[in-house]
Amino acid sequence: MFEAFDATILARLQFAFTVSFHIIFPAFSIGLASYLAVLEALWLWKKDQVYLELFNFWKTIFAVTFGMGVVSGIVMSYQFGTNWSVFSDKAGPIIGPLMGYEVLTAFFLEAGFLGIMLFGMNRVGPGLHFLATVMVALGTLISATWILAANSWMQTPAGFTMSEAGQFVPADWWAIIFNPSFPYRLVHMVLAAYLTTAFVVGACGAWHLLRRTAPRRASTMFSMAMWMAALVAPIQIFAGDQHGLNTLEHQPAKVMAMEGHYRSHPEGAPLILFGMPNAAEKRIDYAVEIPKLSSLILKHSLDAPLAGLDTIPEELHPPVAVVFWSFRVMVAMGFAMLGIGLWSLWCRYRGTLATNASLHRTAVVMGPAGFVAVLAGWITTEVGRQPYTIYGHLLTAQSISPIEAPAVGASLVAFIIVYFLVFGAGTFYIFRLMARLPRDTMPELGEGPLRSAGVTPGPAAARPHGGEHGL
Repeated sequence: MFEAFDATILARLQFAFTVSFHIIFPAFSIGLASYLAVLEALWLWKKDQVYLELFNFWKTIFAVTFGMGVVSGIVMSYQFGTNWSVFSDKAGPIIGPLMGYEVLTAFFLEAGFLGIMLFGMNRVGPGLHFLATVMVALGTLISATWILAANSWMQTPAGFTMSEAGQFVPADWWAIIFNPSFPYRLVHMVLAAYLTTAFVVGACGAWHLLRRTAPRRASTMFSMAMWMAALVAPIQIFAGDQHGLNTLEHQPAKVMAMEGHYRSHPEGAPLILFGMPNAAEKRIDYAVEIPKLSSLILKHSLDAPLAGLDTIPEELHPPVAVVFWSFRVMVAMGFAMLGIGLWSLWCRYRGTLATNASLHRTAVVMGPAGFVAVLAGWITTEVGRQPYTIYGHLLTAQSISPIEAPAVGASLVAFIIVYFLVFGAGTFYIFRLMARLPRDTMPELGEGPLRSAGVTPGPAAARPHGGEHGL
């Protein structure tokens, strides 16, 4: 069945499929952990029960998301041994320790405090519980730091020497970790995670505002999400621009594919908005472009020359069509999120943030926008690195295990079936949790730790299910 396919292509498809499933869960949990920390901090500061109720509402969703992220990540590590053993052997002295540091720092930190955060609210003092929440949020950020350090090193390798056996051997760990693209990629990814979470939270709040259920809780989460969108989206666009300039310096072929520049432009390159990449003729068909704008963006000069793919051997070209379109999807999502943020500021100024149904419907539609942008950005980054696994040093075709295509294809089919069943059910359950009325989840206050925080049950605590309409 799979004899007609190349083992390398099937192995790449398998890794792409599994990592696409995996990346959406950390992207959500990184932002959601920080959101939980902010909610608990506001509850302790303002003594407003709404923040505690929202904390408990999103805490359950975080637990499910975190669990699916861990499970989906474990599967990926096995592929390094089964499908990419040559890569693991050659890059293991560098990639292995970085992954080990992620487990020893981030995962142990998260695992140590996760139980307290999830189940310790009425068992430990508010201060200790808040510390646990902060530690879980910090753990997710540390995890992202190590993972991005490893992946960034594959994009812009530095601080290594080659052994006689052909292995990448560390020579300077500082240069390995803080490689040229790492700071840009870390900032870009963390901001993407925060925006992803903001639009999920905003969509959930907007959904409940449209249904007129729990208006105060829904308006609170919607307002917080829109603040994040309005403030972070422009920062993310600027960070993405800086990341693009760094990519131009260290991975010019990737930028050429992103821009659709098959040929060089010695007197200013146009910005191609849309078009159809034609790999056979090495051109963009039906191009809609703005003259010289690409040179202005990338070189800050209208007449600055830009090299094209015609300066690189054809066998080293990345797949232009995939990179070209994934980049445009990512950029489109970014500007759409900026638009929602600016719209929310206008509604906030007019005093209609909680009543503008058009904004709420748009926010619901935009709920998956962060995930789409993260996946499109990942595709741009990883496909744009081709044909290398370690850019400029190790080709993808040289990294594959000595394995037959039918074996890779069979496991790919198995992954597809299992992933859609398991993670499809998990995602459906998360949607069910989000759709539930965020009713009062505050426990009875006796003489325990919650009482010591100065919180007392207000009218909302005694209100029966569905009574939020009276707020």
